Amino acid sequence: MPELKRLHASHAPAVLDFERSNRSYFAAFVPDRGDAYFDRFTDRYNALLAEQEAGVCAFYVLLAEDGSVQGRFNLVDIEHRTAVLGYRVAEHVAGRGVATEAVRELCRLAGQRHGLRALRAATTHRNAASHRVLTKTGFVPIGPADPADLGGEPGTWYQCDLAVFRPPDR
Repeated sequence: MPELKRLHASHAPAVLDFERSNRSYFAAFVPDRGDAYFDRFTDRYNALLAEQEAGVCAFYVLLAEDGSVQGRFNLVDIEHRTAVLGYRVAEHVAGRGVATEAVRELCRLAGQRHGLRALRAATTHRNAASHRVLTKTGFVPIGPADPADLGGEPGTWYQCDLAVFRPPDR
């Protein structure tokens, strides 16, 4: 059973493998990170850990029993008891409810562990899977997303009120 864990320095090799292995799959839905991301991975990873330590972000990985990363789930721009949710799952687990279950768990953690009251998430119009995950986990559309927020593509912002969060029936 996969487990959602707070990002740690020891996860770096598995995260890099996850990003490399799924790069072309992710590029079909979101803008590619570019070669510079991989060339400077260690610096960027250490910066993420520093942001997490400072309390401005919280990063999680969904780990399989063998220690491989099946997904990344992030709470960024934590401010005024709100945060922006971002996530991605490996191609080999996509379509199996993995993202939905992990987002439900992260919503619970966001309220209980991080003291957040609301989460927001934006997704492109062409990313139907993300629209389904957000809807299934209690997020509601709140308006259009600026293409600048989504790598130049149009999309929708969603929000989840964690004070009344009750995961919808599966």
